[in-house]
Amino acid sequence: MAILNVDRLSKHFGGLLVVNDLSFELNEGEILSIIGPNGAGKTTVLNLLTGINPPDSGDIHFQGQSIVGLQPHQITKLGMARTFQTLRLFLNMSIIENVMSAAYPHTKKGLFDIIFRTSGWRKEEAQIRALAQESLSFFGERLVGYRFDQPAYSLSYANRRRLEIARAMATKPKLLLLDEPAAGMNPKETLEITELIGQLRDKGYTILFIEHDMNVVSGISDRVIALDYGQKIAEGSYQEVVENERVIEAYLGRKQSVWTKA
Repeated sequence: MAILNVDRLSKHFGGLLVVNDLSFELNEGEILSIIGPNGAGKTTVLNLLTGINPPDSGDIHFQGQSIVGLQPHQITKLGMARTFQTLRLFLNMSIIENVMSAAYPHTKKGLFDIIFRTSGWRKEEAQIRALAQESLSFFGERLVGYRFDQPAYSLSYANRRRLEIARAMATKPKLLLLDEPAAGMNPKETLEITELIGQLRDKGYTILFIEHDMNVVSGISDRVIALDYGQKIAEGSYQEVVENERVIEAYLGRKQSVWTKA
């Protein structure tokens, strides 16, 4: 059953066509990766899905509901969460506060309860903290225990990426969008994040992710979509996509013509 339907989505920035008539489906429990050379429109697709940029045309249905025109926080409440290629953590806040911040939009207590710290507010605050601890515990010892109250800036780059995923998990999403989760990681860290994405699917998340590292893509993808200049040029299994002539051309360039002078 499809949890996400993208129908003929297009987006211009000025005179530049960044996403061109893109359509695809994402099934519940599936891991779908989007690949393509730099400038192919991959991150713009995530921005369109999450309401950061409105599409010029086309439609997006999430769990059967059109989400075009909704604000990012409204889409998050429906059950879609994302991470960013460029980390967007609150570096001076503690690790656990970063994750708790993602859960506050789900709270029901108002300003009166917050100011006077009512019993209802205290109960809700305890529930949010427990949810944050649960999200962080998914990553083992790296982000738990004494680390809860450490500032986010004290973390290594790889652990900052894990923290951003934990924060997304705290919104209680059904669909996780990950923008280059392995970017900047060494081979060992890349292997770990690949395994973690697989474990996220085992926990019940549906995952759409962008990645340049083909080891990550081949290791966990159920399907792969390749973009070039905002247009889908291939879709299928990893092997089918990487062997597609249009994909090879997009990454490596056209074969040298016999008419080209040396």
